Amino acid sequence: MTRLSIVLLAAVMFSALYLVRVQYDSRRLFTELDRATAEARRLDVEHSRLEVEKRAEATSLRVEKLAKDKLAMRTVTPAITEYVTSSVALPVASASQGVRP
Repeated sequence: MTRLSIVLLAAVMFSALYLVRVQYDSRRLFTELDRATAEARRLDVEHSRLEVEKRAEATSLRVEKLAKDKLAMRTVTPAITEYVTSSVALPVASASQGVRP
C-alpha cells in the first residue's frame, strides 16, 4: 500500500509541476503575442505615414521645383526646342498592307 501511495504522490507532484510549467509557457506566449500585435500595429501606422509622405514628395509641383532648383532644368519652349531629322530615308510601307516600318 505504501508503494502505491508513493507512486500516486509522485504522479500528483509531476502533474502539478507540469501544470505550472504549462501555465508559465501559456503566459509567456500570450505576452509575446501581445508584443507582436503591438509591433504590427506600430509598423502599420508607420507604413501609412510613409505612404502619405511618399505621395506628398511626388506631387508635380514639388518635382518641378526640384528640377528647376537642383537640376537647373527649365520648361520647354519653341524657342529652345531642337528638332532632329535623319538624313537616311526609311522605306515607307503602304497603309493598305498594314505593315509598319
